[in-house]
Amino acid sequence: MFTDDVIGVLLIEDEEFDVRRVRSTLKPFSDQIQIREVVSNGDTALELLAQHNDQFDVIIMDLQIAGGVMGEALIRAIKRVAPSLQIIVITKMTVNITDFDFANRLLQAGAFWYCTKYPTDIEGYIYQPTDFILSIFNAYQRKRLEREHSRSEKKLLHNVEGMLSRTRILGISEQMQKVRAQIKQLAAIDATVLISGASGTGKELVAINIHYESKRKLENFIPINCGSIPHDLIESELFGYEKGSFTGASTSKRGLFEQANHGTIFLDEVAELPLSAQVKLLRVIQDGEIEKIGRTEKIKVDVRLIAATNKVLQKEVAAGRFREDLFYRLHVVPLYIPPLKERPEDILVLWEHFMRQMSIDMIRQTPTTEENAFKILKEYTWPGNVRELMNVVQRLLLREENIITSDIVKEMLSLHPSLQLSAGGDAILFRDFENTLSLREMEHIFRKKYFTFVRKNSSSDAEAARKLGLAPPNYHRMCKELGLKGQ
Repeated sequence: MFTDDVIGVLLIEDEEFDVRRVRSTLKPFSDQIQIREVVSNGDTALELLAQHNDQFDVIIMDLQIAGGVMGEALIRAIKRVAPSLQIIVITKMTVNITDFDFANRLLQAGAFWYCTKYPTDIEGYIYQPTDFILSIFNAYQRKRLEREHSRSEKKLLHNVEGMLSRTRILGISEQMQKVRAQIKQLAAIDATVLISGASGTGKELVAINIHYESKRKLENFIPINCGSIPHDLIESELFGYEKGSFTGASTSKRGLFEQANHGTIFLDEVAELPLSAQVKLLRVIQDGEIEKIGRTEKIKVDVRLIAATNKVLQKEVAAGRFREDLFYRLHVVPLYIPPLKERPEDILVLWEHFMRQMSIDMIRQTPTTEENAFKILKEYTWPGNVRELMNVVQRLLLREENIITSDIVKEMLSLHPSLQLSAGGDAILFRDFENTLSLREMEHIFRKKYFTFVRKNSSSDAEAARKLGLAPPNYHRMCKELGLKGQ
């Protein structure tokens, strides 16, 4: 009729004639509803459920039973032992009662529904048997839905744990221990966070950890690199647009703030936002509303904002490139990520982690790194920070060396004796013709130096991309490959 499954029932009733009435009412549905146990008091019921609650789907209980736990207290105790079990209360107390507070108290305690039985000793049927039967089938469906929801939530939480495991903030330095402690604190509140630090220090990784340790962890985390999107498209990307709002808008588009509703949006390189987009972002922070292109009505959003920058925003404000009011809205809780050169004790921890992890990904044995090579790694300044270190590890593994020597490390770090930087630091002088580099290695060194030179002499990533003749997305991709990602 309603389900192909057999619904297991625990009946808690201390009057024999009421037990018979319940059995008589359920008899026409005996192939679908089975009373598996009958107990006469709350204590016995709780003991039984503590050991065998998986045998039951629905509990039918009299509200007033003799001895032990009873009434609303018993309902609450059952829900603590087996939260997914659904409870239907049968009672004489609801007859001729027009006060709905009684029914409301039952439901607040955790009951699924309640049914009235005749106040006299009738051995026929429960009063309004159709409603009684329907409530049992509905309670069973509710139990199934709750269990499916619970399984889905456990799966999501497992995925969150996996994400946090893959994106751990590594490091044994005092600075990184402080950063991890700050992440815990920030995850417990819902304030706007401004993460600052040099390129490649792991600002997005920190934002990911804040999100997945917060109450919003089961909602979307939407990252966006503000410097990688052309200025004339940034507003439509952030806030979306309606169909027909401009030429080419053949369909409506949900902006990233809409996609992040109830979750977190991460604005990386926030200093690259054009002033027009800064105004709209300010309104979102102040009012919790977005103005969609082509729509007159504003849309409410509930989004946590985390922003990041590798620039000093106070200087950008002074130069007129960043709104002062927006700066103060973002600068609610600042979090600074120190560069790798300021925490050399973390270098070997990160090196060994990336070596081990990438070796597993590449299905190969982890190579051994010599002590002299470790010394060079610790003395190197790592201008590209953690991202550069990760890229160096990846390139080394592609060489398929079993032992990483100091010479190999020097070569990977462009410290090979066959070349030297000029006094100015921008030119490359060739010294040792005995140890020449391959064209690919030389090309990598040149690109890295030239990208760094152009970026240092540009006001923004967008300007650097324009000088290099690259589209912003290609510029950012190549910077990542070189371990730079802007300066």
